[in-house]
Amino acid sequence: QVQLVESGGGLVQAGGSLRLSCVASGSIFYYNAMSWYRQAPGEQRKLIATITSGGSTNYADSVKGRFTISRDNAKNTVYLQMNSLKPEDTAVYFCKGVRLTVGGNSLDYWGQGTQVTVSS
Repeated sequence: QVQLVESGGGLVQAGGSLRLSCVASGSIFYYNAMSWYRQAPGEQRKLIATITSGGSTNYADSVKGRFTISRDNAKNTVYLQMNSLKPEDTAVYFCKGVRLTVGGNSLDYWGQGTQVTVSS
């Protein structure tokens, strides 16, 4: 069974740092791309960072320059290093893996989420 498990969330003061981890139950190469999303109370889930199987990365403007997505293939883990955290970064953070099928469809796999709270 394919499973993604996030960890690393918590409470941090503004200006601090956290590193989130997303561990895949199988090989990370099962996914064509892996992403981090976040969802604040009352808001829609938003894409904030993506890393492809080839290592290319992309970021939302709101986190560019502060957050870094990376992957450790040997550990089947994707990380999100979050620096210079702001209260508006407070949200539940989700990991998503995307697998493209031969037929051109996209299979999405989600983790359960981890809470990040940034105090002012």
